[in-house]
Amino acid sequence: MHDIKAIRADPAAFDAALARRGVTQQASEITLADEVMRSVQRQLEQSQAKRKQNSDIIAQARASGDATKVDDAAFHSHALRTSIEFLERRITELNPEVRDRLATLPNLPAADVPDGLDESGNVVIHSYGERPTFDFAPKEHDTLALRFGYDPDAAAAISGARFAVLRGPLARLHRALGQFMLDANIAAGWTEVAPPLLVRREALFGTGQLPKFEDDLFKTTGEPPCYLIPTAEVSLTNSIRGRVLDADELPLRLTALTPCFRAEAGSAGRDTRGLIRQHQFDKVELVAIVADAEAAAAMHEEMTAQAESLLDALGLPFRRMLLCAGDMGFAARKTYDLEVWLPGQNAYREISSISDCGDFQARRMDVDEPKGGRFKVRGQKGTQFVHTLNGSALAVGRCLVAVIENYQRADGSVRVPDALLGYMGGVIELRPTN
Repeated sequence: MHDIKAIRADPAAFDAALARRGVTQQASEITLADEVMRSVQRQLEQSQAKRKQNSDIIAQARASGDATKVDDAAFHSHALRTSIEFLERRITELNPEVRDRLATLPNLPAADVPDGLDESGNVVIHSYGERPTFDFAPKEHDTLALRFGYDPDAAAAISGARFAVLRGPLARLHRALGQFMLDANIAAGWTEVAPPLLVRREALFGTGQLPKFEDDLFKTTGEPPCYLIPTAEVSLTNSIRGRVLDADELPLRLTALTPCFRAEAGSAGRDTRGLIRQHQFDKVELVAIVADAEAAAAMHEEMTAQAESLLDALGLPFRRMLLCAGDMGFAARKTYDLEVWLPGQNAYREISSISDCGDFQARRMDVDEPKGGRFKVRGQKGTQFVHTLNGSALAVGRCLVAVIENYQRADGSVRVPDALLGYMGGVIELRPTN
């Protein structure tokens, strides 16, 4: 959510920042709707003040026995009550109009984010790791995985398209990856959380998935519905709802390994084969809650370095991308994507996205009850909005894809990376199964 005071103060700057994200001018309509609401609010406050004055007049007239004055004031009081009821209804109608306009607008890009409206505007920050060379034509992961226990037909019979069944050593490798990532994050100082997988609508509004991306979510049929999380970012970020943090508690560093669920409504025809784009997948998430923009900038680098350290430990080549303004997620003000090298595809593919969201999500969490997204400095009056960050460290299924493509051998086997051997119960390689 955006600060309406900031929009009123500099509407041209607000529109210019939105234009970098490919969004047309909005400031004039927002400020007009806001001014109408504020005007009605002023009228309401004036009418309430007059009613109070009129009540004092009635009390004084009764005390003095002036019946005529009592009757006149009572008639005026009735008119004021009718006016106040009308103005209160107007406020109830107008407030959602301003909120709804603001709720559909993405976060504003940071100043150092490059211009561009799609991935062609993204910038390579650095590449790391040596790409493997093969004396044979490397295969793509879906062909390899079929040899090791990937069963898309069973998944389709159970659940439909874009689901997976993994068996045997392949399932163990998948589990090993998630545990390795989680353990590495904990060792680096992140606090493990086991969060809910079903969340209320307010939680998804807070992190920015709603209202714009409802078609990408799975939800229950009850009333009110609950939603399956598309990422643990939703649960972890909303874990501060309903309380004002103490400044001494910050920063918060949270990590979780959870299933994630996405309808992929806008991805028809994309990555229909294999494990790249699934309705259900596991992911290790990082979420940080910090005090201000300076702390957020430092944390953004720390989080990205943590995700990179996992890829480095697994021996996977990758590159860091700085996303342009038009290619960032809805809630982000600055995003790094990590792309891992997939030799079977002869391409880099996204495996992590780490975003600084500023105070955008905190403001959205503050809209509905229970309120959250604020902290207080001891000895100071008032509260301030926290800044939030989130990122994948890492997407487990995509990491599995990267491991089997980068560690494949000519004889059809796949070597297990050294970092995972302690999680594999003595299994050092994947061999084709019947």
